Amino acid sequence: MLTFGENTVWTAAEDRYETMPYRRVGNSGLKLPALSLGLWHNFGDDTPLATMRATLRRAFDLGITHFDLANNYGPPAGSAELNFGRILREDFARYRQELVISTKAGWQMWPGPYGGVGGSRKYLLDSIDQSLERMGLDRVDIFYHHRPDPDTPLEETMGALHHIVRSGRASYVGISSYSADLTLAAQGIMRELGTPLLIHQPSYSMLNRWIEQPDEHADGKNLLGALTEAGMGSISFSPLAQGMLTDKYLNGVPEHSRAAAGKSLNPDWLSENTLDQIRELNAMARDRGQTLAQMAIAWVLRPQAEGQVTTALVGASSPEQITDSARAVQNLDFSDDELQRIDELVSDADINIWGAATASKHV
Repeated sequence: MLTFGENTVWTAAEDRYETMPYRRVGNSGLKLPALSLGLWHNFGDDTPLATMRATLRRAFDLGITHFDLANNYGPPAGSAELNFGRILREDFARYRQELVISTKAGWQMWPGPYGGVGGSRKYLLDSIDQSLERMGLDRVDIFYHHRPDPDTPLEETMGALHHIVRSGRASYVGISSYSADLTLAAQGIMRELGTPLLIHQPSYSMLNRWIEQPDEHADGKNLLGALTEAGMGSISFSPLAQGMLTDKYLNGVPEHSRAAAGKSLNPDWLSENTLDQIRELNAMARDRGQTLAQMAIAWVLRPQAEGQVTTALVGASSPEQITDSARAVQNLDFSDDELQRIDELVSDADINIWGAATASKHV
């Protein structure tokens, strides 16, 4: 801390870049930390501002330079950007050039036919303008289309992303939850426009492996192969499978958990068979000297996936939780036997609730 008269100014840790690895995003010149912080669940008005502030400070002190938002994050929708904008002004203004700030649009945001769940030019341009106003920024580093929209021509959506970069509202653009065929089609359009897509944000975990599965509409390529062909990086969200890959559910469903609250985790997924598999994974993690959450994050970032997975996107409800998650980068190596054992224990559990639309209406 620095003190000027009665005012105390927070100062980031001097050693913040000494332990976090940074990876280049696809064929671009941008690097992201191996771990990124998502502001999905814990930065709305139902969380104390002091907790949000402490969590963001701790993340940056640990070398986490990428903060990921969306227009609808809250609750209520928009409040995460407002709260983040306040903390950015009060704590991080002098570190702005050291941060990568991203936001997204694609889900319902305001009433009426133009308020979301789409990819129209009107919605995306109105949305980025609102997000910038809420955060007090003149641009974000990355702007994503949050989900594919089969009812809007892909050319319109990509044209809007191109315009957002060319108008100075974002430095880069990306997509989220697009299938392999849609990703290749979208990148083809963007290359012709002269603003290639930088990155893809898919869900990915030991229990959610849709990005590894062949896409018949992309000549059998899976999403990882499509990203390599497209020269794009990836930021894998929900590496903990909405909390399933933690010690939280080893003994059942706690009263105040996401599953109990129906908050993006269906309790039906926590079958006794799945819980038995998670308990065995927990034993593996102990043998590696990690928590289950740390091993799950490390698995997404394993060297065998490097070049395809740039960064893992995690949430955190406290400074202690982001500290625990960051310890995952201390051991990202897996033996062939460990990887085989994980594959034997768990496979895709069909929990991709953000499933991508097909390209049938676009190509």
